[in-house]
Amino acid sequence: MKRFKLLILLLTLMLVAAFALTGCGKQTTSKVRLWEVTHSIFYAPMYVAIHEGYFEDEGIEIELFNAGGADKVMTGVLAGQADIGFCGPEATIYVYNEGREDHPIVFAQLTQKDGSFLVGRNPEPDFKWESLAGKTIIGGRKGGVPAMALEYVLRQHGLVPNKDLEFLTNIQFDLMAGAFKGGTGDYVALFEPVAATLEKEGSGYVVASIGAAAGELPYTAYMAKKSYIEKNEDLITRFTRAIYKGQQFVANNTPEKIAEAIKPAFPDADMEVLVTVVKRYKDQDTWPKDPRMKKEAFDRLQDIMETAGELAKRAPFEKITTNKYADSVVK
Repeated sequence: MKRFKLLILLLTLMLVAAFALTGCGKQTTSKVRLWEVTHSIFYAPMYVAIHEGYFEDEGIEIELFNAGGADKVMTGVLAGQADIGFCGPEATIYVYNEGREDHPIVFAQLTQKDGSFLVGRNPEPDFKWESLAGKTIIGGRKGGVPAMALEYVLRQHGLVPNKDLEFLTNIQFDLMAGAFKGGTGDYVALFEPVAATLEKEGSGYVVASIGAAAGELPYTAYMAKKSYIEKNEDLITRFTRAIYKGQQFVANNTPEKIAEAIKPAFPDADMEVLVTVVKRYKDQDTWPKDPRMKKEAFDRLQDIMETAGELAKRAPFEKITTNKYADSVVK
C-alpha cells in the first residue's frame, strides 16, 4: 500500500511538473505594428529575422508597413499608429529637442553605414567626388540622414552644396528614382535594390558608395515612445533578440545564402540583383554584428547634422538611446 501511495505521489508530481513546463513554454503572440522608413535590401538582417522565423520564435507577429520617409515613421510613432518605428536616429533627436515628454527612445541599431549609392547617367570607373562641381544632384529629403551624409561627404571633398553644385532636397524619397529617370539631375542618391535595378535597366550607373565615403554612423535604428517601452519591456527584449539573431545570420553567411533568406521580402527582385546588392553592402561593412549603439558614432551623427545646419541643439546620448535591451540579448 505504501509503495502504491508513493507511486501515485510520484506520478502526480510528474504531471504537475509537465503541466508547469507546458505552461512556461506557452507564449502569447504579441502583434507589433512596425513602420519602416523604406523597403530596402539595406535592411537585410530585419527581413532575415522575419522570414527565418526569429520573431515567431520570440512570440511576435510583425505587421510591417512601408511609411516612405523618416518623418512619416515618426508621425506614426507619435500618433500611436506604429508601436515601433524604424528609421534614422535623427528623427528622435528632432522630437526630443521639441521638448516632448513622451519622446521616442532608440533601443536597437540595425545599420552602421549609409546605405545609399551615388548613381550617374554614365559609367565612371575613375569617379572622383571633385568632378561633381557644377552638377545637379538629387540628394534626398532636407533634414534626413541620407541628404546630410551626402552633404558631409561633398564638404569633405571641398564642395559646398548649392554653391559649387546644385543640391536638390525637394523631391520625396520614394520619387527620387523616377525623377532621375525622367531627366531631373545629373546624379541621384539611391538605396538598394533601386540603384542596382537602374543599372540593370541601363537607366543609371552606380559611381560611388556614400556609405563607404561617410564612415561609421548609427544610420537606421528601432525606436518607440518612452511610455511604450516602459509598459512592454519584455516585448522590447524579445524584439531586440530577434533582430540580433538576424544580424548574426547575416554576419555568418554568404551573400547567396542571405539573398535566399530575404527573397520572400522582395518577391519581384531578380536573384542576381539581390546577391549583387547584398555583397555590395557586406563588403562595405554595412551591418553591425549586434544591435548596440556606440556613443561615439551617435556623436558623429550629430556632428554631421550640425555641419548641415539642421541641429539647433545637441541631444544627450543617454536621454534618447538605451543599450539596456541590446546588452541583455547579447550577454
